[in-house]
Amino acid sequence: MLQVFGLIVRRMITVIPIVIGVAVITFFLVNAIPGDPGRALAGPYASEATVAQIRANWRLDEPLLAQLLAYLGNLATGNLGVSIQSRAPVADEIFGRLPATLELSFTALLIMIVVGLGLGITAAVQNGRFLDHVARVVAVLGAALPVFWLALMAQLVFYSMLGWLPAVGRNTSEALTPDRVTGFNVLDSILTGNWPALGDSVSHLILPALVLAVGGLAGIVRIARASMLEVLHTDYVRAATARGLGWRSVTLRHAFRNALLPSITVIGLLFGATLGGALVVEWVFAWPGIGTFAANSITNLDYPSIIGVTLLFAIAYLIVNLVVDVLYLVINPKLRSA
Repeated sequence: MLQVFGLIVRRMITVIPIVIGVAVITFFLVNAIPGDPGRALAGPYASEATVAQIRANWRLDEPLLAQLLAYLGNLATGNLGVSIQSRAPVADEIFGRLPATLELSFTALLIMIVVGLGLGITAAVQNGRFLDHVARVVAVLGAALPVFWLALMAQLVFYSMLGWLPAVGRNTSEALTPDRVTGFNVLDSILTGNWPALGDSVSHLILPALVLAVGGLAGIVRIARASMLEVLHTDYVRAATARGLGWRSVTLRHAFRNALLPSITVIGLLFGATLGGALVVEWVFAWPGIGTFAANSITNLDYPSIIGVTLLFAIAYLIVNLVVDVLYLVINPKLRSA
């Protein structure tokens, strides 16, 4: 426990300079984008006086350094600024949409872990056999297929041709939207006992979650297979087999835990990538999450919103990396004694 607590404290200390660094770099990159937010907000037919007034209202006419210092000052108080496109606080816009993105990302991650680890371990145990070849084909296709194309094909097949699943949104109508408790539609439907809303929410979640999971699934299958093959050829696994233990006991009790460490690293990185990949998936499926908000912010040159979303993703990566390192200490006793 002391090692885990010390790790968490050290990481928390490094969060502040990292967040400041990300904010500064993103600020300058965003301001380097060609275009005028004042003109984008006023419209193409607005007068120059109107555009100038908008720039003054949003302090866009001040030097970049003054804008940066003002933004960092607000950031120190937890203020992410006001969205240019919606006039609402960026923090409210982000946290209002965050549950939708997390629900989609967690579901996709669960699919990656269950299916990816299952396929990877099965492929290693059945090395060179039919299931091994199937797992490798899945891994190659998952890595090769573009997410946006896969999303469109999923809509074409399962919505347009088969009519099995809805193509867009989180719910069919307002009547099938559960009362907001946590912001997670599936969980809120269960907590409020709204079973029609539960079925509707799950049906809307399946397609985008599966599409988002495919790319990460490929990476987990490859890593799980490779690490499991390596562990299965170690001396202690051979000794366990020689003692007459069944393949299930050898695989799950002796080999799986040691083969899991590389997969945990990949899963942690994939969760961060899943948040980024959600931008494309949410846009195609009209999913009202952070990805859709980020895409609209980029289109409308909404600088405060772009920086706010970037900071959110950076913090998410830091948290995921911390969780991965803690899991390493929990799973591997050698690291705790080091």
